[in-house]
Amino acid sequence: TQPFVTGPPLARRRVAIVSSGALIRRGEKPFPFGSAECRFLPASLPASDILMSHVSINFDRAGFQRDLNVVYPIDRLRELVADGVIGGIADTHFTVMGSTDPVGMAATADQIAGQLRQEKIDSVLLSPV
Repeated sequence: TQPFVTGPPLARRRVAIVSSGALIRRGEKPFPFGSAECRFLPASLPASDILMSHVSINFDRAGFQRDLNVVYPIDRLRELVADGVIGGIADTHFTVMGSTDPVGMAATADQIAGQLRQEKIDSVLLSPV
């Protein structure tokens, strides 16, 4: 019932998405298997230009193919901004390969944290795949 950290009310927070769906921009090379890299997705990127390169054989892509928001809930965040629930959306969102050993992800986590600080983002929506 108590928050882990304090901060401004949700109505004043800027939110970024971190997805483990290995999302890429149309035309980019897919994430290689086991990649620890991070890709940045501009909030303005059209849904039609976002592809998934996740390689897990256990992942069913049917939901993603019907609705990008299953993996990258950008439209839901826009609705929350319009309703005044959150203060804003980050200019940049982040995606990684979900089937990667987390031990090798420290540099990637630091890269994401640095960009979040630079953009003054105070909340993150984790979208695990």
